[in-house]
Amino acid sequence: MTIQVGDKLPQITVSTMTDEGPKPVSMEELCAGKKVVLFAVPGAFTPTCSVQHLPGFITNVGGLKDKGADVVACISVNDPFVMAAWGKDRNAGEDVLMLF
Repeated sequence: MTIQVGDKLPQITVSTMTDEGPKPVSMEELCAGKKVVLFAVPGAFTPTCSVQHLPGFITNVGGLKDKGADVVACISVNDPFVMAAWGKDRNAGEDVLMLF
């Protein structure tokens, strides 16, 4: 199955970590009226993902936003606490939304 520009994502709920704890996020709401760069990694803290995948998006987030991206988000199978810790460890800050 090939994904095309403009294809809709399945209507699912993912989560992100907030100061109050894990918060559900509807993909439909996250993407509504926005250009979203969504990338997936096999696992937080894995060598390749920690050295190449996530840092590459963090480094290039400005360029992606200059080209019209409203949101840059990373999704993985890890739990919210691991994803939050990994984002903090890799200095994702507010630039890359960490989802699980």
